[in-house]
Amino acid sequence: MSLTIWCNLPLAADAQAKLMGVTVRHRLLLAKTAEPSDTHQLDEADVAFGQPDPERCAALTHLAWVHLSSAGYTAYDNPSVRTAFARRKAALTNSSAVYADPCAEHALSFMLADARQLPRSFAHQLGDRAWTSTETRASSILLRRQTVALVGFGAIARRLAALLAPFSLEVVGVRRAPLGNEGIPVVALDAADALLGRAHHVVNLLPATRDTVRFFDARRFALLRPGARFYNIGRGSTVDHEALRAALEARHLGAAYLDVADPEPLPPDHPLWSTPGCFITPHSAGGHAGEAVRLVEHFLSNLDRYVAGQPLEDRVF
Repeated sequence: MSLTIWCNLPLAADAQAKLMGVTVRHRLLLAKTAEPSDTHQLDEADVAFGQPDPERCAALTHLAWVHLSSAGYTAYDNPSVRTAFARRKAALTNSSAVYADPCAEHALSFMLADARQLPRSFAHQLGDRAWTSTETRASSILLRRQTVALVGFGAIARRLAALLAPFSLEVVGVRRAPLGNEGIPVVALDAADALLGRAHHVVNLLPATRDTVRFFDARRFALLRPGARFYNIGRGSTVDHEALRAALEARHLGAAYLDVADPEPLPPDHPLWSTPGCFITPHSAGGHAGEAVRLVEHFLSNLDRYVAGQPLEDRVF
């Protein structure tokens, strides 16, 4: 089977060379720019790889498969696109497998940094250079026997659950519809509130959908146990940041670690930057050396599956 593959993903030389290898069996079309609105030659494609315009993809009856270079798929998660893809039995896949490891490791680093009081020590290093050994030792904790709630149970949560296993924690997942094969106890999304009240650590991994907007609002922050830690590796739109800030300022939350925000980039004068107990990284959790090469390799692996008629990895719909 020879396919026409369109790509608008900006790639470094090593990643592009790896992708160019498909031209032995397939026709490869590289878009002029990385903008989703640049749909030049997209209408000739059987397969699209990167970040193509969702409405254009929905309209092209010949396009049979779209593979996104991101874990997120919010722009495609609407009735018109889903209906169009379903009508012609087209597939949408994402790159969750590429981002599971770095995002899970980022979340774990947040948890360990908090437990060992690294932000406190680094703040002293950059500020008064005080040697606060007694206070820092007394404030450090062990993760052992604490409870972690993973809210949103996909590829990242699975990997994070595996990374947390050696710490003897109680790890419980939350997902819309538990399947029973998650490897840890999992409750349905509508039963999350009871779990939130007993979790020492709440890791938000929810995707951005119509149903998850401001999922973590004032009511849910009030449900968290006093001193709980909140981590957001999912999407900024799933959190009411005013409610988060209020919970931190009231010392109801012990700390918040955010890799995502709403809006992004977070403006320099946004109050979260200076909120006590709030620590921010610039949506860097998924980043890693060799990221582009891994994206291409993931696509090429799925391409082999597609040609062989096998189930696609990271299929959204």
